[in-house]
Amino acid sequence: MVKFSKELEAKLIPEWKDAFVNYRLLKKHVKKVKDSKIISKPSQHTDGDFGVSIFDSIRFFAKKIYDKFRNSENKTDIIQVKCESIDDGGDELYVTDLSQLFNEEDEVKFFFEKLDNELNKVNQFYKKQEDELHKKREDLNKQLQIILDLNQIFNKRRRKISMPSLNGGNSPRSWSSPDRSSSFSESSIELAESPQMSEAEEVRAALERHGVYFMDSGTRTKTKNGKPKMAMKIDSSANAPRSVTSILYEDLMNNLKKESSGEFVINPKKVQCFEKKIRGAFMELYKVLGLLKTYSSLNMTAFVKIMKKFDKVSNQNASENYLKAVKGSHFFSSDKVVRMMDEVESIFTKHFANNDRKKAMKFLRPQQRKASHMVTFFVGLFTGCFVSLFTVYALLAHLTGVFYGDRRKEYMNTVYPIFSMFALLSLHLFMHGCNLFMWKCKRINYNFIFESSPNTALTYQDAFLMCTTFMTIVVGALFIHLLFGASGYPQGPVDAIPGLLLLLAFTMLLWPFNIFYRPTRYRFIRIIRNIVCCPFFKVSMVDFFMADQLTSQIALLKHLGTIACNLLARSFITHQYKTCSNGKLFLELSYAISFLPYYWRAMQCARRWYEDSKGEHLGNMGKYVSAMVAAGARLTYEQHKCDPKNCHVWLAVVLVTSGVATVYQLYWDFYRDWGLLRPSKNLWLRDNLILKNKSIYYMSMALNAVLRVAWLETIMKINRDPEKKLLDFLLASLEVIRRGHWNFYRLENEQVNNVGHYRAVNEVPLPVSEMDSDG
Repeated sequence: MVKFSKELEAKLIPEWKDAFVNYRLLKKHVKKVKDSKIISKPSQHTDGDFGVSIFDSIRFFAKKIYDKFRNSENKTDIIQVKCESIDDGGDELYVTDLSQLFNEEDEVKFFFEKLDNELNKVNQFYKKQEDELHKKREDLNKQLQIILDLNQIFNKRRRKISMPSLNGGNSPRSWSSPDRSSSFSESSIELAESPQMSEAEEVRAALERHGVYFMDSGTRTKTKNGKPKMAMKIDSSANAPRSVTSILYEDLMNNLKKESSGEFVINPKKVQCFEKKIRGAFMELYKVLGLLKTYSSLNMTAFVKIMKKFDKVSNQNASENYLKAVKGSHFFSSDKVVRMMDEVESIFTKHFANNDRKKAMKFLRPQQRKASHMVTFFVGLFTGCFVSLFTVYALLAHLTGVFYGDRRKEYMNTVYPIFSMFALLSLHLFMHGCNLFMWKCKRINYNFIFESSPNTALTYQDAFLMCTTFMTIVVGALFIHLLFGASGYPQGPVDAIPGLLLLLAFTMLLWPFNIFYRPTRYRFIRIIRNIVCCPFFKVSMVDFFMADQLTSQIALLKHLGTIACNLLARSFITHQYKTCSNGKLFLELSYAISFLPYYWRAMQCARRWYEDSKGEHLGNMGKYVSAMVAAGARLTYEQHKCDPKNCHVWLAVVLVTSGVATVYQLYWDFYRDWGLLRPSKNLWLRDNLILKNKSIYYMSMALNAVLRVAWLETIMKINRDPEKKLLDFLLASLEVIRRGHWNFYRLENEQVNNVGHYRAVNEVPLPVSEMDSDG
């Protein structure tokens, strides 16, 4: 049977961990009560005792029955739990008074003090969350009513415009047609109609009835102090989207001249954006309401369990009185959360699911997709195939001598780049699968951090399946290429096999049908688009996380650039590879590929600094600029390695720039990204750690530092092509391993910071935000 302390840790909400009952601490105090009673227990034998009697057992059971009867009569006098109001806001403070029975026992007093503190903490947190959710629900209802009223106005105007064409012609289609997935029903509130009011005036009046005022509106009321009342205004912050009210009002003003001719133009996509945000906000509201309900039940169970332990240790019946007070506290007795959940279900079913409750529950309660047994079976199958094919391929490659003699150079220029690219990609997927497994085991909410849907998010089984499938297909293609080449087939069709493999990979990436993880593939494409065009898109957590992965895959990007160069130069047909190996074009391409991932990441930091105005983003950008300088110095040194005049100069430049960049990166890895090396109760570690074994953090820091200095390979004078390329592949693999190792601690630090802010769901920015008008 699983102990409740472990069960509580497995079920609690990680983001609210500090707000839950500290069950382990209370158990320690119960143990202290038990120890104190053992020490203070009087001796059973007195000086007049003449040994063991046959009546001892009878006296023992009689005493137990008497104590139980006495406790049942005096159970209300053991403890008294008082509820005191601490302010006018309705906050309650619970204090337990002990009877004379416990006055002499300090450990019991300390236990109930801690217990009262935990109860007050839970109660205050629950009430705070409940008040915030109640306010959010009212704001959402108000904004929903706005769109309902606007919908009624537009439908009324549409009917008036389309009335002359009812007998002939096609009437214009309304944006709120019933075949849409999120159609709104008409508002039950009667709008004030006036035949003299224009459409723009009618929309303005409808919005102002709900407290939404435009900047040029002079109809705002004032308080008794003469200050304007708080009203719903258009959010003009840099991160918030334009509100639907401003968009619709602008469109109406631009189309006023067209009303006389009977035309009216409104862009439905702008209104759909508003609806989508409102729907998403209701879904997040329902999710956090469910979490708060779980929070209440888990804490109640914790109080019941700990009081049972106390009764057992103290041989008293104190739980009945205390649990009565707990059940009467706000966090357990309040039914606001349940009522708000029912209300959200009704609203969502009516306005966003066409009165289909089953469809509404599918959105409100999405189930996280779990890997099936078939996925596990295919992982094992592809792993076995990969190992078998790779073993046979290695033997045949050695027997045919593709790595020796004249075929070596051609093979390294045609097959090696494609194999290396897919091998590095598969290794990265494998490391990502390991991270997914560890994140799940350590309850790091990576889906919330990456803002991914539980219905389509990859599991670690999916990641392992993808990497083994890639490697099995790659090794199979190489095996076929080797067989055809050794059998005397024409060189042209044989060299086309790696190209077909690459074409197959890009086809699967862009495949439009819903197979082979289409949501993940398309999201990956969108993220890459955001990275490439980073100054023009807002940077999210998943964007700069993926950009960091690209900085560790420069070798893969170089191989991809070499393949593209060979295709453009038709090197696979002419078998002349000098253009894409040591020519001017190759050098320029190498510089560009080495700079691009760091440039993209630096631009993301610049965009975040532009949005947040925080100096730490500029410091982070400096890290990637130093990495760009170091990469350029190492590339230049490789070109002058054999030149005795410039060799020593560029060697010194490489040592200085790479050393500075390495120290900068190590500082950012340890101090900024991992949150380590800061003053805390743990030596060189942060206060909150997810892994219990602290030595793992020290070993991780040492491993990261060692792998960070892999650039020392650059100054080694290895000029032989096969050995150089194999060494580069080995170091690139180590960098991918280092990045996968860094990924776990990066998200661990994000989870710890997220727990500190009690954020358990995404905050959907609403189109209309409530702001004070002062200043």
